[in-house]
Amino acid sequence: MSYSPIIQESISFIETHLHEELSLESMARFAGFSKYHYHRIFQQEVSVTVSEYIRFRRIANSSNMLLFTDEKIIDIAIYYQFESQESFTRSFKKYYQLPPGQYRKIMGKLTMQREELKMKNEQLLKGWQLSGSHPFNYQMGIDRETFHQGIASGILKSVTVVQTEGEFATMMQQFKADKYIGKRLKLSGFIKTKAVSGFCGFWMRVDDALHDVLQFDNMSDRPIIGDTEWNHYSIVLDVPDNSAAIAFGVLLSGSGKVWIDGLQFEEVDTKVPTTNIDFMCELLDEPMNLSFEE
Repeated sequence: MSYSPIIQESISFIETHLHEELSLESMARFAGFSKYHYHRIFQQEVSVTVSEYIRFRRIANSSNMLLFTDEKIIDIAIYYQFESQESFTRSFKKYYQLPPGQYRKIMGKLTMQREELKMKNEQLLKGWQLSGSHPFNYQMGIDRETFHQGIASGILKSVTVVQTEGEFATMMQQFKADKYIGKRLKLSGFIKTKAVSGFCGFWMRVDDALHDVLQFDNMSDRPIIGDTEWNHYSIVLDVPDNSAAIAFGVLLSGSGKVWIDGLQFEEVDTKVPTTNIDFMCELLDEPMNLSFEE
């Protein structure tokens, strides 16, 4: 059984209720599971416990408010359900290695400097490249104001009016398959979208040495469209013995913006179903209805 849809519904609920009281018990009730089973499947899907997820999302949103608003630290702490400014400071320092006041002062200056350089290196993003059918109509970069955790996210956005149906771009990487031969590989991470007119999603492809596709998924059967808050998505593919390269990234078809953050790869066992798109599944055993009478 795939628990991804249930976890995605849970995360959607969490993202819109971060300023309210949330607990393992209440989230388990929301999902319709015992708290022990829910705790296990959430950690299995997202790699952190639900309590830790709620905590670091509150801290991440707090860091954004520290940099881009004039709200008092105590007000931010109370808004995000911390018992006191002291408990908020302890939690904040755990994630950012700085107390909130120093973070606002130091990172605020750095943010202003980065914005001044932003236009000069918008297209440069270490390790990533821009590709697709119409990459010149899109732009990729780093966003330090909108992020899931840490201090920044990757962003892919349309910068011109989409002229033809099917235009798309991808922010991607490629690496050797050697370390993963014979394994089942899971790519997961978080996506947020705004005004996506076509669709977007993660994608991953496994190729052989002749560049033939062995395994592929681009989430076309579970597309992300329109405006969505941060949520968790994954792709699971097998890496056959004759694999040579693995490519992955985020795809944006049409206009809009898509943010990605917290990507990770992990080996999973065969109990986790693959999401591979089987292009052979629709082939018939033999020709049919050749006289067009049926």
